[in-house]
Amino acid sequence: MAGARGRLRRLLGERAGSRAGGAGAAARSLAELARLGPAPLLPGGTDVNAAMSVAAVVPSFRRGSGGHRTLARLLEALRERGHVVSAWLHDSEGRHAHEPPALTARAFARFFDAPELELHTSFADWRGADVVMATGWQTVSRMLLLPGCRARAYLVQDHEPDFYGASAEALWAAESYGLGLHCIAASPWLAQLLRERYRASASHFDLAVDHDVYRPSDASRREDLVVFYARAVTPRRAVPLGLLALEELARRRPEIELALYGEDRELAAGFAHRNLGVLDDRALAALYGEATVGMVLSLTNPSLGCLEMMASGLPCVELASEPMLACFGAAGPLQLAQPHPLALCEAIETLLEDRARRADRARAGLAFVAERTWERAAGQVEAGLRTALAGDGGRAG
Repeated sequence: MAGARGRLRRLLGERAGSRAGGAGAAARSLAELARLGPAPLLPGGTDVNAAMSVAAVVPSFRRGSGGHRTLARLLEALRERGHVVSAWLHDSEGRHAHEPPALTARAFARFFDAPELELHTSFADWRGADVVMATGWQTVSRMLLLPGCRARAYLVQDHEPDFYGASAEALWAAESYGLGLHCIAASPWLAQLLRERYRASASHFDLAVDHDVYRPSDASRREDLVVFYARAVTPRRAVPLGLLALEELARRRPEIELALYGEDRELAAGFAHRNLGVLDDRALAALYGEATVGMVLSLTNPSLGCLEMMASGLPCVELASEPMLACFGAAGPLQLAQPHPLALCEAIETLLEDRARRADRARAGLAFVAERTWERAAGQVEAGLRTALAGDGGRAG
């Protein structure tokens, strides 16, 4: 642990105990970890084939967060597999500091459709676990300080240093992968990146779809509706690039209706459009069943959006980025385009003009996601948790 603690101290610098320019609880946990080191793990002896108690440490959240939605699905599916699961909020951004705890817990359940998953809004009643799991870089240091655990793991849904420019947050996110934790990554591409760049122990799970909600619709699909996942608060969704592509499409094809979703506020778009806001699963499924073409842009790990579009039979335009090529292939089910407004516009036009191509993409998408269930994903996560439990436990040494 001495080497890891030294790296943390160097990253935090002399002012480790301050609020660190607004990084708040995450920075303070890093400072505490640098001073104290991780809590000791309980001795082994747990049957690695038995049911586990799994505690997930969750960062601050907001409505529409795909990462929290994925986590809620996985925890519910782990519970269905016989494990005891719990979620513990580490309010890394101070977003919930002035909310009544009951309101925060109800919001989590409502936002992420997880009525049976209890969210603990403090660690006052922390009771330990067989495996405690960090779920974002902001939660790793707080997780390492928690006592009463047999093992530690790290659910990694994306390469989080890419979320920031040159900053302390980018350094801290990168550092989190080098602390000796077994990482359970949300794609084979991401697992390989963690192994190669950070020498981390890593397995993977495949992002999944609720096939009871996202499935081909019996309703007639329109020929003139393009929908775009325009969650501008998430820079890796490349919303300015997508808006420029749609502006060009509107110039070329003014008869096409354009709809944006994923953001509560109005976006400054240079074309006529409908802003649908943040939609729940049922509303999204209805939208995907009606639309002609969908567009989701991913600069890092894939989004749930493209998978849910495919499961709904909606042809989807995506970026020909390294992770998308690695996860889906150049000749896979998505209509991939270079990261340029005209290239994206032309990819959408190709699908609008060619009904046979749309049908082919729809069939390929349905085949690709057919086996991607949350039950299967939870089994992959369970295997990663058992790897952590059977190994050195994630001693952050």
